[in-house]
Amino acid sequence: MAEETRMTEGVKCACEAAIIGLYACAGGSNVGQMANKVAVELTKQGKGKIMCTVGIGGNVQGIIKSAEGTDEIIAIDGCPLLCAKKSLELAGFTVDKSIVITELGMKKSGSLDLQENDVKEIMAKMEDALAD
Repeated sequence: MAEETRMTEGVKCACEAAIIGLYACAGGSNVGQMANKVAVELTKQGKGKIMCTVGIGGNVQGIIKSAEGTDEIIAIDGCPLLCAKKSLELAGFTVDKSIVITELGMKKSGSLDLQENDVKEIMAKMEDALAD
């Protein structure tokens, strides 16, 4: 029994698999930070669960396992570089939906500060993007 328990213990992730995995960019710009903020807000609303995008790129096995347990993968990127989407695809995952913050009308800048009115506007546009 003890041997069996040790065999089932493996690399684990602090996050658990979600039905809808939200993988956000958190890049060094306003739109990267907005992508992450949107994923946090969608998680709070119960519309998915924010997952660890950088762990996918780092091939962290517990995080890979969590991604394998999702039914749908949504990549939320800040800009057309599509870092979150590309990281997922390089790891062998199919991205079911790809949303890009700049395509929702937000202009990219080097600022990391987000304005509350911008967050509300992008969240409203996310509703439409997720419904497509």
